[in-house]
Amino acid sequence: MSTLMDQPPVSECSVDGCSYNHEHACSAAAITIAGSAGDAKCATFIPLNVKGGLDRVVSHVGACQRTDCTHNEHLTCAADAVRVGAGHDLADCLTYSPA
Repeated sequence: MSTLMDQPPVSECSVDGCSYNHEHACSAAAITIAGSAGDAKCATFIPLNVKGGLDRVVSHVGACQRTDCTHNEHLTCAADAVRVGAGHDLADCLTYSPA
């Protein structure tokens, strides 16, 4: 993968309290998946009342720090798409799959 547009899209976000969530779609240009062993949280989550992001939804996974995920290839997500929602944390990568 060579450009942001080649990265997997964020196909769904069910975290209502995130500034980048606009009608269950992520409007951040790119998200970062972080967390600890067994937990893949969305590090882009911002719980503010002010809405942020782009005017149109084009969000992709910019970086993945979960080297223990089957979709992680050289800190890049190789999944077809990712879903973000409540899990261990309020905003987790629900596509995360332990290797």
